[in-house]
Amino acid sequence: MEKKNTWETYSAKQIKSCDKLAKEYRQFLDNGKTERECNDTIVNTIEKEGYRQLQECIEKGIALKQGDKVYSVWMNKSIVMFQIGEEPISEGMNILGAHIDSPRLDVKQNPLYEDNGFAYFDTHYYGGVKKYQWVTIPLAIHGVVVRKDGTTVEINIGENADDPVFFISDLLIHLAQEQLEKKAVKVIEGEALDLIVGNKPLIFKPDKDGDKDSKAKDAVKSGVLDILKEQYEIEEEDFISAELEIVPAGCAREAGFDRSMILAYGQDDRVCAFTSLRAMLDIGEIKRTACCILVDKEEIGSVGATGMQSRFFENTVAEVMNLCGEYTELNLRRALSRSCMLSSDVSSAYDPSYAGSFDRKNVAYLGCGMVLNKFTGSRGKSGSNDANAEYLAHIRQIFDKKKINFQTAELGKVDLGGGGTIAYILALYGMNVIDSGVAVLNMHAPWEATSKADVYEVYRGYMAFMEEASL
Repeated sequence: MEKKNTWETYSAKQIKSCDKLAKEYRQFLDNGKTERECNDTIVNTIEKEGYRQLQECIEKGIALKQGDKVYSVWMNKSIVMFQIGEEPISEGMNILGAHIDSPRLDVKQNPLYEDNGFAYFDTHYYGGVKKYQWVTIPLAIHGVVVRKDGTTVEINIGENADDPVFFISDLLIHLAQEQLEKKAVKVIEGEALDLIVGNKPLIFKPDKDGDKDSKAKDAVKSGVLDILKEQYEIEEEDFISAELEIVPAGCAREAGFDRSMILAYGQDDRVCAFTSLRAMLDIGEIKRTACCILVDKEEIGSVGATGMQSRFFENTVAEVMNLCGEYTELNLRRALSRSCMLSSDVSSAYDPSYAGSFDRKNVAYLGCGMVLNKFTGSRGKSGSNDANAEYLAHIRQIFDKKKINFQTAELGKVDLGGGGTIAYILALYGMNVIDSGVAVLNMHAPWEATSKADVYEVYRGYMAFMEEASL
């Protein structure tokens, strides 16, 4: 089956709309390099569009009716949104589900130390990364530090032009003969991903005996702590209750002479989070209630209180149904089992430089539209949700009706590895689920690439799904 290049199908008006959406998307990426930042950005956006906090509605006993829009945030890292439709929720919802966490380096709880004139942050990598890709590039620190008294300090250092940046060193090529003989997985090891955060010692005044050496122990570390205390009122012990993420410094950029692509950190999976959010905001009146779930922890198995495996989503649906006057345990089960979902996650894009890793007939191509993955998983489909043929036919019918350019794909050659999404977790309720999203080049690297046309088609596809799905 031939895959159509989406650019060849666009009118001048569509190209203009595509560029406009891509600009909004780049701003979204720049404003949300962590889960917390994504949540803040999303809440600020949706409240302007008429969304209300679900908890406020619960406390005030506000009944929900057709057209109402509510949202709920969990631990500042996951969010779910609802637009109430014409039909009872017990008849099922149309759900978009993406994740907003991305591979990165996390700062450990006892991170700051000095070694031969350098101050370092000790880190622990998060998610699947090629560790050698993280050395010698400019890095930024994002996150929060919560003091013992409960006050929170927000950290964002390395993004503004006058901010300092940070980096991880690598061995110079002149002395790297032994290093270069190692396998790639060993060239840079996890415990070597320590972030250089300072090199200037704190200058002490001599005491009355003229002795300053005893006070100057770990003087570079002391200098860093002095800056943290002065600028952020942070003590060393405050790292115990901190969540600091190390991410590539710099903004999302247009790529290529033709500006057809976007190069940025964190597109897996914030590209699907953004397009899901935008689709939720742009749908009109709907028959079935629309729902968008944006969750944390997908990169490490969707675990924990803010991952898809938690009961946050199920509990929130129950609260919404209660305000709609529909809640019973049976109605909740019916609502979940009768729902349709697009598990909105990225797929690998064909890379001609590494052609041997892909099945060319069954891989996504950059610029060829929205990707549908009937199954993900590893090797023999381990960990996969394998969507049924009837549901695929229903999705095809919707996309053909709305003239959505889409392609089907697998991650790569079946014996080379694999990956999963949140699809199998929602499928546990018995609902119809299929993976869908944007093809990504350089997936899980510090800088990932996508096609503007694919971003636009996925947005259009998500809109069509929310308005038309009913199986």
